[in-house]
Amino acid sequence: MSFISFWFASIPVSALPLLLACLGLILSERSGVVNLGAEGYMAVGAMSGASVTLLTGSPWLGVGAGVLAGCCLGLLFAFSVAVLKADQILSGLAVMAIGLGLSGFIGRHWVHQPFNGMNAPDLPGLQQLPLLGGLLFKQPLLAWVSILLVIVIAWILHRTRIGLRFTAVGEDPAAADNAGISVPGVQMLAGMLCGALCGLGGAYLSVASAHIWVDNMVAGRGWIALALVVFARWRPGRALIGALLFGAVDMLLPRLQAQGFQVPVYLMGMLPYLLTILVLVLATRSRYRDEPAALGVTYLRQDRH
Repeated sequence: MSFISFWFASIPVSALPLLLACLGLILSERSGVVNLGAEGYMAVGAMSGASVTLLTGSPWLGVGAGVLAGCCLGLLFAFSVAVLKADQILSGLAVMAIGLGLSGFIGRHWVHQPFNGMNAPDLPGLQQLPLLGGLLFKQPLLAWVSILLVIVIAWILHRTRIGLRFTAVGEDPAAADNAGISVPGVQMLAGMLCGALCGLGGAYLSVASAHIWVDNMVAGRGWIALALVVFARWRPGRALIGALLFGAVDMLLPRLQAQGFQVPVYLMGMLPYLLTILVLVLATRSRYRDEPAALGVTYLRQDRH
């Protein structure tokens, strides 16, 4: 029972950064833009969050810095693909490389410096509940913010005018343009929000989970988040389920090691990435293809006479 309880309590450490990045990517792809820069956004978010927390002593300022850093990098990508009409795949890879390079260069002054990050609020009665006490009540407030964002983004996409514009641009940008919707404007907004949410996911890693910054701490989570978008079928609610599943697999190895089990470390470390490949394979064979119709298509407006 203690093994399962500690395992459940550790799942959000891995799951919620993936969830936040996935939410950002859903917004981007709902507007028809494939964004491969998530790894870079998360890296600058993690570095900025840690460095600002070290400088100011405020974890919330650190989180805000992570969001802002990711948003700025997302703006660079969005401007490239929505305004300059650059290739989405190449631009995403370039921005990812920029993010990784900047985080390593700027963050070298704060590597391996621990700090007081976010901790779970003291809820003694609830935290001792069997099984779910650790999963629900031993998490920092940012975890609850992450869950709230799932609800807010789902509501925006399905119940608001801006959400309908995202969908319209992602499904048929020409028709959206004829209806008076600014396709570049919507895609710019989606790109900035994607960068901000991925930056928040990176800040979660450093400020709310590890309380330290190390180079390459994102460790491929941006790529897993891309697969998670496919698993979620571009729906925020399903993204939460998928993130918890990936997080459970990712945190299984540390819990087994803590219990003294002799497990093949490298094989177990491959499990999240093997699961990623499995998700992508199953998605290509599924009869339910819910991706936006214009996903990855660069829209070139025709002059209207």
